[in-house]
Amino acid sequence: MPVVPAARTPVVFIHGLWLHADSWKPWVELFRAAGYDATAPRWPGEPATVAESNAHPERLANVGIDDVVEHYAAIIRKLPTKPIVIGHSFGGLVAQKLLGMGLASAAVALDPAQIRGVLPLPLAQLKSAFPVLGNPFNYTKAVS
Repeated sequence: MPVVPAARTPVVFIHGLWLHADSWKPWVELFRAAGYDATAPRWPGEPATVAESNAHPERLANVGIDDVVEHYAAIIRKLPTKPIVIGHSFGGLVAQKLLGMGLASAAVALDPAQIRGVLPLPLAQLKSAFPVLGNPFNYTKAVS
């Protein structure tokens, strides 16, 4: 009986704002060498090269979060199995949204952009800093 190789787990890398899909190239190569089916698709409308992106930044000027999420969702829906999604910064937010849509088996969000309604600092931290930051006598002073 012939041995059927196990399917390679797909991994989709998503970059953040002001970066290019090529920024993931070393990671894509590393994951492929480890046996994953890794890819780093470009954003919708993103030029093929960094130089072209620098020369034509307007190509991404009107691309919104919903456009980016749906673009990656369409790519993921074509995969044979749900991928692991890894995103950095704004790409981390996209990865979280894709996981929430049930399109990924797992997601890794590296320093993700904030989700609307989530404070960047815990409320307890803000409360503890208020006596110093809220003191009008400290208005013109540096405090630490």
